[in-house]
Amino acid sequence: MKLIVGLGNPGKKYEHTRHNMGFEVVDLFSELAQIDVDKESFKGLVGRGVVFDEDVYILKPQTFMNLSGTSVREIVNYFKIDISDIIVVYDDMALPVGSIRLRPGGSSGGHKGMQNIIDELNNSDIKRIRIGIGEPTYDTIDYVLSKPSKEERVLIDEAITKGADALKDILKSNFDKAMTKYN
Repeated sequence: MKLIVGLGNPGKKYEHTRHNMGFEVVDLFSELAQIDVDKESFKGLVGRGVVFDEDVYILKPQTFMNLSGTSVREIVNYFKIDISDIIVVYDDMALPVGSIRLRPGGSSGGHKGMQNIIDELNNSDIKRIRIGIGEPTYDTIDYVLSKPSKEERVLIDEAITKGADALKDILKSNFDKAMTKYN
């Protein structure tokens, strides 16, 4: 059983902002996999399906970004999901706009949502897909909660597609092969 977690902030106010890249990737992936992510449970929106003969849960925490770990911990504990079967997708300011990077674990790199997941699970060996949103040119909070320019949006949309494709490749083969292909 795999758990795919997309990070973002709930509500119309935050739709399509830089901080909601994780939501956008899992939305596209769930659409391609024909999995409805609409059941309210574990302090988030959850969907379940089978992809390449793999049982998959998709989670979009609704706790707001900085408390995402609470939602993740609840579903992980309930279904006894192994840390090695979790993939978290989120935005990353340290990557150029529109790039993606797969990483098998490590620090949060300052991302508070990812840090909260690491803290709640007491483990940093969590696989992740990071979507580049670029360095802020003004206040960090205002930057991540704002919408990208039209030019940036084109690049971000390409990264969202790559992120969804990477999720498919991970489920079809494995994380290391996908990492080699997308990094």
